[in-house]
Amino acid sequence: MNLVIDREILLENLNTISRGLPVKSPMPILTGIKLYATDTDLFMTSSNTDISVEVTINDASLQIIEAGQTVVPGRFFIDIIRKINSKKVSLFLSEDKILIIKADRGEYKLHIMDPLDYPKMDFVSQENPLVISADVIKSIVRETVFATAQNEKKPILTGVNLNNTSGKLIITATDSFRLSQKIISIPDYKDFNITIPAKSLDELAKSIDNYGDNVNIYLSINKMLVTFKNICFQTRLLDGNYPDTTRLIPQEFPIVLKFNKDELAAAVERVSLLSPRDNTKDKEITYSIIKLSIKRDRIIEISTNNSIIGDAKEELIPTSVEASNSITIGFSSRYLLDSLKSFMSTEISLNLSGEIRPFIIKGENDANLTQLILPVRMEN
Repeated sequence: MNLVIDREILLENLNTISRGLPVKSPMPILTGIKLYATDTDLFMTSSNTDISVEVTINDASLQIIEAGQTVVPGRFFIDIIRKINSKKVSLFLSEDKILIIKADRGEYKLHIMDPLDYPKMDFVSQENPLVISADVIKSIVRETVFATAQNEKKPILTGVNLNNTSGKLIITATDSFRLSQKIISIPDYKDFNITIPAKSLDELAKSIDNYGDNVNIYLSINKMLVTFKNICFQTRLLDGNYPDTTRLIPQEFPIVLKFNKDELAAAVERVSLLSPRDNTKDKEITYSIIKLSIKRDRIIEISTNNSIIGDAKEELIPTSVEASNSITIGFSSRYLLDSLKSFMSTEISLNLSGEIRPFIIKGENDANLTQLILPVRMEN
């Protein structure tokens, strides 16, 4: 293999490829990037078993002198290309199994791995794509991924569920203590029910961060392939049945409190500075607990009691109150703040149905987004 390419083009594609590189792997070959040069194109592949990424480069600056293939140490290769300053980069595979990188007056040599040891990437057949805006995918990730479980007790909950029925796509994420749900329409596409690892969605969102066009999504039984520009991004799907969450969301709310989102978030952040942590060892719910109460004259009090450090409370005047009775409800301030960040609306509503029943958060301009939080029992 012998080629010359513009450094910026190579680096841009390596940054994409890095999404599939494992931090560590029981298979040393997967810590490498596979380079495969034909007479006209350069293919680069990475995989960490969960995610596989392949880019195809046929830029005008690419000059392939000799075709060939190899596997180079991924992180070292990326670091070298990132640090050098030359406009052009020359990659030459020597007979003694060394990749020589030449850039202006610099020369770097990397010991390579056998490309025959690199596992074959079995990408999903590219037929019958679901065409969807990259911006929609980015919004899905921003609005749901944070609510997935962080531990592996229930592996299925570490992913985001996408359930499409008759063109109504329901996207759900939950860790059993909170839930995020978004609904969008995708007419003229087959029904499906899949669960995508949260980490894969995070990496996909980063890959399309500066991309605003449509992407193509292809589904198989256990994989999802997303193609855009010159990139193939594939992730495994989680096995198992995602729990039915339809009954978790209350339908009637005797108490509806509307707030300016930023004012509510700022008050919650200040009060939670002194809030005690939940005593449970479960990392999913060891977050600061605060309580919200409706006081006289429709004033809302947010407070916390900490027997070791001290107490805190703030009063807020909501933009609107619909309440037939008073209520005091306790919940994780962290969960509320995470939920508020997912809304684009400036005004949000807390919809309450009881002190120990889940409450939901809605935004005036986010009609298809619902955030749910499970309250905690408060000691009298």
